[in-house]
Amino acid sequence: MKNLLFLLLFSALLSCNSENKKSETPQEETTPKNEKPNILLIVVDDQGYADFTPFDNHDTTVATPNISRLGKSGTVYSQAYVTAPVCSPSRAGIITGKNQFRWDKPASWGPGLPDDVKTLPEYLKEAGYHTARIGKNDLGRNFHKNDVREYPLNHGYDEFLGFSAHAHDYWANSKSIQERTPDPYSTSAALGPLMHNMGEKSYEEGYLTDILTDESIDYLKRKHDKPFFLTLSYNSVHHLIHEVPKKYLDKFNVKEIPNYDPDNKLAYSHHQPGSYSAYYDKYSRVGAINTKDLRNYYLANLNCLDDNIGRVLDALKEAELDKNTLIVFVSDNGGSPLTGANNAPLTGGKYSLWEGGIRVPMAVSWTGNVDAGKVENRYVSAADILPTLTNAAGITLTDTSIDGINLFEPKDERLLVWKWQKTWAARQGKWKITNAKENHWKSEPSNQYIAPVRDDLTIKLFDIEADPGERNDVSAQHPEIVKQLEKAYNDWCEANITK
Repeated sequence: MKNLLFLLLFSALLSCNSENKKSETPQEETTPKNEKPNILLIVVDDQGYADFTPFDNHDTTVATPNISRLGKSGTVYSQAYVTAPVCSPSRAGIITGKNQFRWDKPASWGPGLPDDVKTLPEYLKEAGYHTARIGKNDLGRNFHKNDVREYPLNHGYDEFLGFSAHAHDYWANSKSIQERTPDPYSTSAALGPLMHNMGEKSYEEGYLTDILTDESIDYLKRKHDKPFFLTLSYNSVHHLIHEVPKKYLDKFNVKEIPNYDPDNKLAYSHHQPGSYSAYYDKYSRVGAINTKDLRNYYLANLNCLDDNIGRVLDALKEAELDKNTLIVFVSDNGGSPLTGANNAPLTGGKYSLWEGGIRVPMAVSWTGNVDAGKVENRYVSAADILPTLTNAAGITLTDTSIDGINLFEPKDERLLVWKWQKTWAARQGKWKITNAKENHWKSEPSNQYIAPVRDDLTIKLFDIEADPGERNDVSAQHPEIVKQLEKAYNDWCEANITK
């Protein structure tokens, strides 16, 4: 009996000691397997590849400590590609997990969203998520309308606050200025109240990047009785790049440029007198702003964006949502040659299928589920976002036409294809074939722009791993690779593009 009591006491002591040791070792909290994570998708506009501070070789003039937080807490993708070099088709690729030229045969600026192509918010809403979109909504067609498939409430979002257009003024967000402007609506040069569900919301004061952040924080602070999917889609760092609060302009030593004033009919002479389109055209390219100042306006705009992303990350933590929120950060395309973005060492930028137009900053953070501080060098696609997030939500995809794959299960030697207007490209393994030809509106590019070594529609081949800047066309040395990749591209198109 004594021996039995001794064994019981000894066993209890061992168990107690083991529990104490466990409590002394800090454990990373993870999402329970039966609990769906909240999801925050942050999409930024036209950020340069070298302007992403989580990359080791970033441009040191950039100040984005909060974007760097995402890199430290998660995994950074050094070879992440979008499906197009401009916003509308790229965003269609992100939201559907598909190459949008499957249905958009001209490979145009405006792919739209067919009724039979299912979206990420539709998948997540069916799985029990509350879905919201705040910011830019741009699928290339049916702008400013709320009774069309392209409008967020009609493709899976429960709530929307933002604008449907390529761009929106950062300061002019009120009903009063809209009523005083002869041309408040276009695909890019848009201003006035934001669309809010089936109505609109006017802001007499405030800066758009701040407004989108404030509204997102209000959303995060709500009492959520189900997991949420929030798409926060900033228009920063898109034109008009000079429109930034004064404290950021002062920080980067550039002067204030007067905001648009519809009563100033002399300043914007072409189009209609006092038109917003004329103001937008004047300040959306090198000319009225010199190249040196343009870069500093860009840095100021990016620094303001970063501060706002920091506010969102802080709000997640304050609401105790940070441990169970999967965050994806991505730029919709490469940095623009017309805003001062830096894509080094990549050739070209927005508007072309050179690496600078389609390789973008991307990071994924999810405490305890994604490696922190890791750089993933295998190439991936923004089309992978949909299958990654649906998998995390416990959804099994049955659509075999989805081009993306789970980011957490990458595949080597996968084929990626692009089609953009008259140009196309394909990548498999280290090889990329393309007939890329630059197109930045025949405007003078900013100083950060790296011009192609050959700018014509002939076929070019690059070893992207050894030559990410596409400086050495090796098509003559490897005709068999050219033939192989051209066939792979044509076979994919034959099998997948809607007839």
